[in-house]
Amino acid sequence: MMAVTSSCKDGGHKMAMDNGKYVRYTPEQVEALERLYHECPKPSSLRRQQLIRECPILSNIEPKQIKVWFQNRRCREKQRKEASRLQAVNRKLTAMNKLLMEENDRLQKQVSQLVYENSYFRQQTQNATLATTDTSCESVVTSGQHHLTPQHPPKDASPAGLLSIAEETLAEFLSKATGTAVEWVQLPGMKPGPDSIGIVAISHGCTGVAARACGLVGLEPTRVAEILKDRPSWFRDCRAVDVLNVLSTGSGGTIELLYMQLYAPTTLAPARDFWLLRYTSVMEDGSLVVCERSINNTQNGPSMPPVQHFVRAEILPSGYLIRPCEGGGSIIHIVDHMDLEPWSVPEVLRPLYESSTLLAQKTTMAALRHLRQISQEVSQPNVSGWGRRPAALRALGQRLSRGFNEAVNGFTDDGWSMLESDGIDDVTLLVNSSPGKMMMGTNLSNYAAGFPSMTSAVLCAKASMLLQNVPPAILLRFLREHRSEWADSSIDAYSAAAIKAGPCTLPGPRLGSFGSQVILPLAQTIEHEEFMEVIKLENMGHYRDDMIMPSDVFLLQLCNGVDENAIGTSAELIFAPIDASFSDDAPIIPCGFRIIPLDSKTDPSSPNRTLDLASALEVKPPGNKTSGDSTGNGNGNSKFVMTIAFQFAFELHLQENIASMARQYLRSIIASVQRVALALSPTNIGSQVGLRPPPGTPEAHTLARWICQSYRCYLGAELLKNEVSDSLLKTLWHHSDAVMCCSLRALPVFTFANQAGLDMLETTLVALQDITLEKIFDENGRKTLCSEFPQIMQQGFMCLQGGICLSSMGRPVSYERAVAWKVMNEEENAHCICFMFINWSFV
Repeated sequence: MMAVTSSCKDGGHKMAMDNGKYVRYTPEQVEALERLYHECPKPSSLRRQQLIRECPILSNIEPKQIKVWFQNRRCREKQRKEASRLQAVNRKLTAMNKLLMEENDRLQKQVSQLVYENSYFRQQTQNATLATTDTSCESVVTSGQHHLTPQHPPKDASPAGLLSIAEETLAEFLSKATGTAVEWVQLPGMKPGPDSIGIVAISHGCTGVAARACGLVGLEPTRVAEILKDRPSWFRDCRAVDVLNVLSTGSGGTIELLYMQLYAPTTLAPARDFWLLRYTSVMEDGSLVVCERSINNTQNGPSMPPVQHFVRAEILPSGYLIRPCEGGGSIIHIVDHMDLEPWSVPEVLRPLYESSTLLAQKTTMAALRHLRQISQEVSQPNVSGWGRRPAALRALGQRLSRGFNEAVNGFTDDGWSMLESDGIDDVTLLVNSSPGKMMMGTNLSNYAAGFPSMTSAVLCAKASMLLQNVPPAILLRFLREHRSEWADSSIDAYSAAAIKAGPCTLPGPRLGSFGSQVILPLAQTIEHEEFMEVIKLENMGHYRDDMIMPSDVFLLQLCNGVDENAIGTSAELIFAPIDASFSDDAPIIPCGFRIIPLDSKTDPSSPNRTLDLASALEVKPPGNKTSGDSTGNGNGNSKFVMTIAFQFAFELHLQENIASMARQYLRSIIASVQRVALALSPTNIGSQVGLRPPPGTPEAHTLARWICQSYRCYLGAELLKNEVSDSLLKTLWHHSDAVMCCSLRALPVFTFANQAGLDMLETTLVALQDITLEKIFDENGRKTLCSEFPQIMQQGFMCLQGGICLSSMGRPVSYERAVAWKVMNEEENAHCICFMFINWSFV
């Protein structure tokens, strides 16, 4: 027999011979094999034989030997990739260790300073106690306080004065980034490690709000600085940054005078603007520094007059310290320190402008995530969903977010004008007929084909409301996954038709509905805190002939803030109708929701409450709630503001009708959101008036007991094992088979379902009562049910053979068998019919 040996350590120029010894492949043979390997790393036996025929130079090699070569080549490639990965992890750990050592040194300095200050003030207090009449103590203490808060010497607008401000800004920034000028505490929920975004901290007890982050990025320092200085490219709340003047310093640095505008996050507060000095310089150790601060009257620097509709806020010394990292990449320190003038907003909204946590999440961590995302795209330039590269998808996300921010703010210089109110100020309407709005993000040549006509305009309906007692992530996830709970399918279809060529008419009543919602993922960021997707709404209804309605509607959707474990995180769901061609220059008219917490009292220890109101299982029986017992999940007093903005493209002569429709539609959405938020709130499940069951309907615990007792009575077996009255409902809820109850009306509707039942029906407890029993069966199933239903009433139960039923979304569901039985109440009267579908699955 021929002896063939192989090893991953064998060189690429060796092959096995009959005598078991290795000889080298010729360079030509290796080149031919490598060429095939790059085309197909794992060729079939037929392909290997074909290679021998096509390459005479390989004719003296047997197919089995070629197979061994490919095995070794794949093994070496795998080893190379693993070695590269381990080297990258080692570099990251080394850099992270350096960061931690620096942080440890900074903390030790801070501890020493605090010990010194504590000793100093204790001594002064003792001296004041011993000699209360001696005023020298007062002067000494005052001197000490003056030293802790130094006054800035006046400057002027000359180059020398600006350089003095810049150098002072650099020193103060470095004292925050690596020193002890600010007391930093770790951001709750952050877990440092090689795979984490970095070390993130927030300020404690300083003026304004401040956040600091240290992290590693796989980009060179100059590239990092270039990206971060282009703030609108990564900070989505940034409307514009204008560089008004640039000065060069003798040391090779640059001083820039900037004017920056930030969008307001909600319709209830004005936007912010800043007048800044930015200083870029290189330090002696090669580190690159970009620092900035607001210029105000105290420095005697150049002034910028106030701008209408904006509140002038202040950036205290902040910036970026970027150090080159051994082996490539950069170590970056980010400091954001702002005074957002919270006095200018209603008191209930002031937590938005006084939260260092919110600043860290929306600004500081956003910068790090953006850098890491670009680094990943550079190292792995793969094509993502729908043939789009990550950079193109990022640009689409930026367009969605920017368009939504423009709708929320409605600046007059963007062409927006407000319409008169109808007497109720809950919804604000604005109209924009400027060509710039129509062409935002599109090519001018495609403008005429992108909208109904050249006289088109956009109407925006927007509102903000305060809600409480439900985490933003849970509410947002419900809105994303259960669009039919709040959206009008005919208006979705109208919005989709409005971005296509040709005229379209007003949406009519709900003559049909979309049968299913299909989520097609596009991309997500590396920390998975944001993702983009295409929503395909399949049209199963029939519309009037005079309405142009697409058979399917496609929505481009951006979603972030769905992590229930994050503390105090805001959340967004922004979407826009798109054409099925999904071209890069297609017009985008965004709509959506933004949810921002107004306090940080959310409890991260109970984040897993599901969208189907599973927390109802934890509701205590009436009368057992103590005075000190709140909601049980820590969210009883949480508040947040939700901002809603919807835009509609239309022809100018339809403005009055579109305005009426938009008002009505937004008010219906507000009502739906309030109903859903009330249902998802743990303080309202099973106890509040708004969710009490109709008269005669038992509480959930009582119904669970009736279901189990009736099953035992009619089928002679136990439905649940180890039944305990206190945990009966919980056990039933988590039963693996789908259990659901329907009423005894002429047209039975569902009144209860366990977790498996809700999953099978693809619905929630909120929408369950809108589903009739006959809707889930096909024609044969309905006939069988009608013929067998009297048997259930007479005999008390019925067994059904396996078959197919339908979810509320129209998806077919197969089940092995089903059991139906009559549920009796305490008075031995029939209360409802219970069905159990065993071993079900989607087809």
